[in-house]
Amino acid sequence: MIDAYEDPGTPDCRSGGRYLWWLVRCQPGRSAAGALLGSTWMVLLAATPYLMARAIDDGLEPGNMGALAGWSVALFVVGSFNAWLSIMRHRTMTRVRMDANFRTVKVVVGQAVRLGAALSRRAGAGEVVTIGVGDVQTISQSLTVVGPGVGAVVAYLTVAGLLLSVSTLIAVVVLLGIPVIILLVGPLLARLQGTETEYRERQGVLTARIADLAGGLRVLNGLGGKGLFADAFHRDSQRLRSQGYRVGAVTSWVQALGVGLPTLFMVVVTWLAARLAAQGAITVGELVSVYGYVAVLVGPVAFWVECGYQISRGLVAARRVVRFLRLEPMADTGIRDGPAEPSVLHDPASGVRVLPGRLTALAGARPADTAAVLDRLGRYAPSAATWGGVPLDEIALAQVRQRILVADHEADLFAGTLRELVGGGDEESVGRAVHTAVADDIVQGLPDGLDSAIDAQGRNLSGGQRQRVRLVRALLADPEVLLAVEPTSALDAHTEARVAERLRAAREGRTTVVTTTSPLVLDRADTVLHLVDGKVAATGSHRELLDREPGYRALVARDADLADTPDVADTPDVTDAEEAVR
Repeated sequence: MIDAYEDPGTPDCRSGGRYLWWLVRCQPGRSAAGALLGSTWMVLLAATPYLMARAIDDGLEPGNMGALAGWSVALFVVGSFNAWLSIMRHRTMTRVRMDANFRTVKVVVGQAVRLGAALSRRAGAGEVVTIGVGDVQTISQSLTVVGPGVGAVVAYLTVAGLLLSVSTLIAVVVLLGIPVIILLVGPLLARLQGTETEYRERQGVLTARIADLAGGLRVLNGLGGKGLFADAFHRDSQRLRSQGYRVGAVTSWVQALGVGLPTLFMVVVTWLAARLAAQGAITVGELVSVYGYVAVLVGPVAFWVECGYQISRGLVAARRVVRFLRLEPMADTGIRDGPAEPSVLHDPASGVRVLPGRLTALAGARPADTAAVLDRLGRYAPSAATWGGVPLDEIALAQVRQRILVADHEADLFAGTLRELVGGGDEESVGRAVHTAVADDIVQGLPDGLDSAIDAQGRNLSGGQRQRVRLVRALLADPEVLLAVEPTSALDAHTEARVAERLRAAREGRTTVVTTTSPLVLDRADTVLHLVDGKVAATGSHRELLDREPGYRALVARDADLADTPDVADTPDVTDAEEAVR
């Protein structure tokens, strides 16, 4: 089975079928062992009717107790050995499936990391979740064909050969009858692929809605939009349920025919063999063996139908994975080096010019406008932005990411200890970052300090605590240029003032840009840029702009009024259940 740290290899993304074949080729020894064990196991199942026929014809019918005992012992030995083979076959196929499962997880996670910031723009959250929750398991299950699927073919040919030695007519009926059964089930498998594909697409849409609901329930409640969202979710879930019924209808027919048709076929062949025995064309022992052979064939045929069903579903899932693996991150056409020393960042679209070594604040009535400026300056959006006169798009992306950090106030927080969450580091550097972000009370309030467990997205922290943890993480990265989006928006006035003062001192001499409308932060900035409709309308210090810019004064005064109200963002979040009661 693939090691957690082993390179999963380069997947074949030309099609869903080629991806499944790549999973098989990644474990050739285990796949071959599964096919060999599965084939031997099924062939020995067919040996049981033969040994029973020999015991009847050579021992029971003529009264030869020695021959009867010998064939009975052989039957016991073969049965015992086949039971052991069944165990080994199942173990081997479990390893094949688990390897495919883990390997697919690794390539999907690796692709998500490779896409980076482009992930949310290239694929929806619902699609990624659906791949991780359902498609990975479906793909691994489809590799059952490697063992029992191959074994079913070998057993079918072996039984046909054994029947040929008993009766040519019966052998011909078996050889022609089984393909007919497969052809009857085939159209249903094709239909299953279509219904399964649509079901997976609808499932992805619904999963995305669930993610949106979980992340924005409080906002929806505040805006009175829960009912509207609930109605949309109800409609989508009803469509998914209806599509699930269609998938279930096709699946039920596939599984019913997979068992029913072979059983019906066994009745026909047994009736034919009984007529031949009554006519004296075959012996009683041969009649028993024919019944046993046909009974054994029910298993391979059922495996074929099951494998066809699993492969149909596996192809649908593999196509989704391949589609995700084909996504490309933002193109990196940059080949030039960044400026050798701290330089001016300029965004022509907005007119923002960030001088090096200073604390610059962007203030605008629409937070989306100021955040868009930082996205362009951080090269997360196409733009004509320059750094030291060099277009950002022409600088190698690795250099931009290493030297310029965009710290989003809603950036993801992964589950783990607080120390892991902020990126680790020595005690002294972590302590400095915690102090700068005024997060000492967070560390002290947790049972194990920095080693305390934090839930995914920091759900066991309040809104203000999460924001300060994100700031700690950004400060520990210690970038040459820090672009922070609303770093204090969820803090009370007292904490916000301390964060602003400490941030200015900690980043002294390095380039720092923050987006904010808080007078407590703006008053500590070296330069304030007032943006109107995404364009720079005025530049100066906070106090200068208050004196000469009525629009800026109105914007900041409104924020000052809000700052006088009790802080609600820095209180523990209510649960979804509590919010629903409201």
